[in-house]
Amino acid sequence: MITTKDAEGIQGMRTAGRLAAEVLDYLTPHIKPGITTREIDQLAAECMKRQGTTSATLGYQPAGYPPYPASLCTSVNHVVCHGIPNDKPLKRGDIVNVDVTVIKDGWYGDTSRMFMVGEVSIAAKRLASLTYEAMWHGIAKVRPGARLGDIGWAIQKFAESNGFSVVREFCGHGIGRNFHEEPQVLHYGKPGTLEELKPGMTFTIEPMINAGRKEVKEFGNDGWTIVTKDHSLSAQWEHTVLVTETGWEVLTLSAGSPPPPPFVNA
Repeated sequence: MITTKDAEGIQGMRTAGRLAAEVLDYLTPHIKPGITTREIDQLAAECMKRQGTTSATLGYQPAGYPPYPASLCTSVNHVVCHGIPNDKPLKRGDIVNVDVTVIKDGWYGDTSRMFMVGEVSIAAKRLASLTYEAMWHGIAKVRPGARLGDIGWAIQKFAESNGFSVVREFCGHGIGRNFHEEPQVLHYGKPGTLEELKPGMTFTIEPMINAGRKEVKEFGNDGWTIVTKDHSLSAQWEHTVLVTETGWEVLTLSAGSPPPPPFVNA
């Protein structure tokens, strides 16, 4: 069942979303060559403690999965999603997605950003930048009366027109007093299809875009890490979005959030 949030719920979601984004702000200056993803995870845990938030991922265990062992996900280079922090130092040229979900007063805020570690290749920079734009092409479609298929179609059309592919196995999701609620928000699809958007709905838009083919596979046996099958680079950005009476509001914005692409305000 898809939930809609009342004024109090929207306020709770705004607070949780901002705090999740502020964890990423806090981590930003630390993400440079030599730091390990485990150290990033520890910094995030300390930041959440100071905020009075808790990590939604630590100990998270959907059916068929082992409990997730960290306070956030760190997906490096060809890791598509759910990368578990470890002791391998990041090196110059790496790209890493850091995905944070916090819980504040029972409400969940979920967001992720790409980080460039030192100087990265033009191809890696282009992938990260166009994935960010793809997410915003999806966000820009949000308004009452639009359909979830409109969001997926906008993302897919933009990504594929730039020579990239869209991962099919993972999608955005409703969010509120639960980490994952209905609806599923696909990042591909047909316009005019799937559920109609209504004011008060909150969900994530979080496209995973591959430089190569769209196919993915599980990596190793940790039960979580997903990589591109062809070992090509993958990028992801994520915002939590509210359907307003007239359009959309991004709930996971903070002082350090990158600005929307120019076409959003045009």
